Amino acid sequence: MVPAPSGLAFVQDFLNTRARAGRTDDLLGTVRDAQTWADGAVDAWSGETGANARGPRLRAADLPRLRALRDATVELLGGNGEGVGDVALVARVDSTGRVVLEPAGSGAEVLAGILAIEVFRAQEGDVWRRLKTCRKETCPVAFYDRSPNNAGAWHDVRVCGNAVNLRASRARRRAATQE
Repeated sequence: MVPAPSGLAFVQDFLNTRARAGRTDDLLGTVRDAQTWADGAVDAWSGETGANARGPRLRAADLPRLRALRDATVELLGGNGEGVGDVALVARVDSTGRVVLEPAGSGAEVLAGILAIEVFRAQEGDVWRRLKTCRKETCPVAFYDRSPNNAGAWHDVRVCGNAVNLRASRARRRAATQE
């Protein structure tokens, strides 16, 4: 799967920490798994955006907040939900005169800050609408829709789309024969 562009890839990666086919563990299920994910994701985000950030040290108390934040972000993607709550950010002016937003706090707060920054940038750049979750009910994969008309419905049409389309086709045929 091709990642979303720039820092939006962090949001996509965060959403894809959920258990799914091919990987039954939730990457936010244990401190060890969450720390491994956070270190890699923040390093990738820093490299992609030029930010100078490191993965925060996570504790067991951070895990429920991160899972709730992930669920709220999924709802936000669907145009539902109440948002992700308050997030602490720091604004500073860099040496070139640009205003730079950075996450503040520790643990889950840092990850929530990065998430908020990237959702804001995606909304401002009108690409937020292209980050979606697979329409197949049993598939929680987040993907970036690169189709020209933004009509993508499945993270992989061959895996999820074919199954859904096949069921719909069979249902139409059954309905037609019953008429």
